[in-house]
Amino acid sequence: MGEGTNGIFGMIVPMVLLLAIFYFMLIRPENKKKKEMAKMRSELAVGDEITTIGGIIGTICAVKEESIVIETGADRVRMEFAKWAISTKGAQTTETTK
Repeated sequence: MGEGTNGIFGMIVPMVLLLAIFYFMLIRPENKKKKEMAKMRSELAVGDEITTIGGIIGTICAVKEESIVIETGADRVRMEFAKWAISTKGAQTTETTK
């Protein structure tokens, strides 16, 4: 009877350790990053310079509940984007690789 219990216990412990490592190495940092992005997007204000996920750089001229309106370039073209499409606050000067 002791061998069967020891065998099951020997299989469960590595599985639990693997799940714990998976959580702390992958899931937790991703959740932290999502919270930081949500905070950044909620703090957007008129006059902030932003970069979209498509690489468009502009200055915010209006903030709505679920979207923002930005002006790009000297010709003052206005475009509306959903807030989730904002990548960074400030002009992104270098390409980030994942």
